Amino acid sequence: MLKFLENQDDDFSGNSPVKFKSYSDDELLDAYSQAVVAASEKVSPAVVHVKVQKKRQTRRGSGPGGPVQPGAGSGFIFSPEGFILTNNHVVSDTTRIDVDLPDGRSFQAELIGNDASTDLAVIRIYTDHLNYVTFGDSEKLKVGQLVIAIGNPYGFEYSVTTGVVSAVGRSLRSYSGRLIDNVIQTDAALNPGNSGGPLINSQGEVVGINTAIILPAQGICFAIASSTARYVVSKLITEGRVRRGYLGIGGQVITLPLRMINYFKLEVKSGILVQQIEQNSPAHRSDLQNGDVIVGLNGQPVANINDLHRMLDENSIGKKNFLEVLHRGLIQTVEVIPAELK
Repeated sequence: MLKFLENQDDDFSGNSPVKFKSYSDDELLDAYSQAVVAASEKVSPAVVHVKVQKKRQTRRGSGPGGPVQPGAGSGFIFSPEGFILTNNHVVSDTTRIDVDLPDGRSFQAELIGNDASTDLAVIRIYTDHLNYVTFGDSEKLKVGQLVIAIGNPYGFEYSVTTGVVSAVGRSLRSYSGRLIDNVIQTDAALNPGNSGGPLINSQGEVVGINTAIILPAQGICFAIASSTARYVVSKLITEGRVRRGYLGIGGQVITLPLRMINYFKLEVKSGILVQQIEQNSPAHRSDLQNGDVIVGLNGQPVANINDLHRMLDENSIGKKNFLEVLHRGLIQTVEVIPAELK
């Protein structure tokens, strides 16, 4: 409780009584603080501490019954049925997953599905009376907008940090090597243990899943956009995985000669030089050859491997796809039927 002079003309001379007006702490909270407090109070009850036992990596391998090492991260409950979203790198290669709730309850969790390509995973606990959060629309985020991160950095449970959206539409390399598109960059402080926790807006809606930090830098942190997470979550719950297409080639990105770009009126300045074709792969069963340069797929330009990965989604599996390739100075179309990436 703080007090302020109600009338500036009053003094302490004794000639007139000094009047003070009292203000409660709640009244002194500015709009920014009120937004952070309200959003944190709304979401924190659904944020969980994920504790795991991972297989210890040794030269000979851990093997059945081998040594394990503890790990930890964050997650959040997004349905009353006990489904929890976290990062794949938090729960991958684990022998046991435990979840601590803010109300003091602890449960062993089941891995429902994981997707290394987006670093997301869904686990589940079986109980009732659960608080849960809702997803917001990450497509509406603006640079400079207030965001709040909640998690368990270094074991300090349910820590809250704030910042702004530094950029949208970033790309981030996942642990599997694939590129994750539409990633949110924020300066809300993240530390080891925040992985898998929610990034929320001032309304308490989850707009991102905290996933990575750049250790040498300060204030450069990343979150998987909720628009990506909602799609991945639905696939993990219904199918246990996200299906993606696979060709079976190895190659590198090369710069195309300007004369070739102009002659064939190409929309790209680079392409993928095919250097290796795996035996018994979809590419091996096609007319694709070593030395070909991929510049398109199904009429869409392909400038690099990330473009190709992006187009090889579940809709490409088992269907005829058409690669545009430069073959011995000519542009040709090669039919290929992608298999499912295992």
